[in-house]
Amino acid sequence: MKIIGIPLRQPSWTEFTAAITMGVGLWVAAVGIAHVLRLGLERADAGALLLVIVWGCVSARVGIRIDHGQRHFAAYALVCGGLLALYQGACRVIG
Repeated sequence: MKIIGIPLRQPSWTEFTAAITMGVGLWVAAVGIAHVLRLGLERADAGALLLVIVWGCVSARVGIRIDHGQRHFAAYALVCGGLLALYQGACRVIG
């Protein structure tokens, strides 16, 4: 399978689980730092941050690496933008 000419790979269950775990750990650290610095991170913003961080970790396992050129960055931004648009739509529907 390819996206914008980038060959994608299917990560194993262990790789996928490790990427999700690393993403959630990074998110907890980021929210903790925001809390200590009193940045006033709203609940919806924290959810969007979780989505972006986890996608960043998973995308590296899938084969989309933003340090490998413009096509990789474009694919990352395209999927990330789509995920954030769906998230914003869900936030508006829910309340």
